[in-house]
Amino acid sequence: MSKFCRAFLIAGLGLASVVSTSAYAQTSTTKRLAKHIDRMDFALQGAYVSHTSVNGTNYLNQKVDQSVSTTFGALVQLRYTKSPLVGFEFNWNYSRSTQTYVRSNANTLTVQSTPNEFTLGYVYHGPEIAGIKTFASAGAGATEYKPTRYGGVGLQPQARATYYYGFGGEMPVFTPNIGVRVQFRQAFHKAPDFGQNYLTIQKQNMTIEPAFGFYVHF
Repeated sequence: MSKFCRAFLIAGLGLASVVSTSAYAQTSTTKRLAKHIDRMDFALQGAYVSHTSVNGTNYLNQKVDQSVSTTFGALVQLRYTKSPLVGFEFNWNYSRSTQTYVRSNANTLTVQSTPNEFTLGYVYHGPEIAGIKTFASAGAGATEYKPTRYGGVGLQPQARATYYYGFGGEMPVFTPNIGVRVQFRQAFHKAPDFGQNYLTIQKQNMTIEPAFGFYVHF
């Protein structure tokens, strides 16, 4: 065999080895990615959002009563479940509400805003009961209160540290990968004051959020 043929053969074998190794690595990476995607699901739900009313005293020693309108919102969830004991979720809860501040010896202030909750949490998947897969979750994050353009009376957005818990159930109805999810959530954070010290009362607010919607398991 000539030196040229020998060199050509060696180069060909080297190229084949590189291509084979690259293809194997790509296949392995694809399998790992598919494995993680198979553990994920996406849910879109409608939520009924009810806030508690709070009251306190501001720095002027004025009594401030704060109430929030009941409203409906959208709850978007992305979950990753490795096992019944190992699961995580990302939540985006969007709604629009009106905060009303009644101060003694002062005018009532009404602020329209769009609260956006962004939270991360742990999910535990419990036993299946009558075909319904149960779960419970808890986590923390932040809720941004963003005053609306025309009803926000010129106030600035404000974020509040938020923590929550929830529980519920889900079951497939259309295909094994598409079903309904029902849950009850409660979220806790300080009542918003939009950075205005005359509205600051340092009181904890609570929301009650039953939700219903659909999920898609990838």
